[in-house]
Amino acid sequence: MSTQVPALLHGLVDDAAVFPPGSSPLPEAVVAHRAHRASWYADLVGPLLVPASAVVAGDLGKLVDPGFVVGLIGDTGIEGLPAALSLLAGDGIVVRQVEVAVAKRGEDPQAGLAHLLTLARSWHLDVYAEIPLTFGLSGALDTVAEARAAGLPVAAKFRTGGLAAELFPTPAELANVISACRDRAVPFKLTAGLHHAVRHLDPVTGFTHHGFANVLAAALAAAEGAGVARVAELLTATDPRPLLQAVEGRADTARPLWVGFGSCSILEPLTDLIRLGLVNGGFTA
Repeated sequence: MSTQVPALLHGLVDDAAVFPPGSSPLPEAVVAHRAHRASWYADLVGPLLVPASAVVAGDLGKLVDPGFVVGLIGDTGIEGLPAALSLLAGDGIVVRQVEVAVAKRGEDPQAGLAHLLTLARSWHLDVYAEIPLTFGLSGALDTVAEARAAGLPVAAKFRTGGLAAELFPTPAELANVISACRDRAVPFKLTAGLHHAVRHLDPVTGFTHHGFANVLAAALAAAEGAGVARVAELLTATDPRPLLQAVEGRADTARPLWVGFGSCSILEPLTDLIRLGLVNGGFTA
């Protein structure tokens, strides 16, 4: 176990090496993940995320031993999850979580969410429903909150980037979503676009990316009761100093609200965290 990654950052970054833009071949991703799990920064790293399509193809079972821990991504849809979970169980692979989109942008998420929740009642593992930041969001969060209140370990997942500008929510939009999750006691994950710690403009694509340190500071503020305007202010910051001030003194506390995010690189976020002094003794306890 690492002693150099503070509790606030434990499990912050899931290993999404096989997904774009990294797109590592699965054999290489497995080898690299084992190295991450054996490293001094192991506490920062969540499970290796694997697509259901690779599981059904039989690729993963040939590469790992029983007990290997993964997160299952439903790239074949909700309908493909039971078969993939069955195959993983047959290979002795431990599934920590399932993540799947419940609707496309512009679709009502309730039908897909209802289907997922019905299946999840027999899985006994953490489930993340990816909800589009469009039509029906509030109602879907209400449904997730009701399921959690009934004892189902389901939470929300949102997309914060991609290949089109509309896939990047504004700071105000993301602040409203974080606050909505806070109000409903619904944890959330994020996916895509979180390549660096601080909000920045990508000179290649022209898209402005959210920073994961911004999200961390915003989630802390929201959990402590900050209003949407303050949460949005932290998400908008391009100067790391207010973000560092927001997390100061919280090194030994569990991270509220925000479960974490998947990254196709573990070393990129790790490098940013070291540069900001958030890893390796940079916190003030």
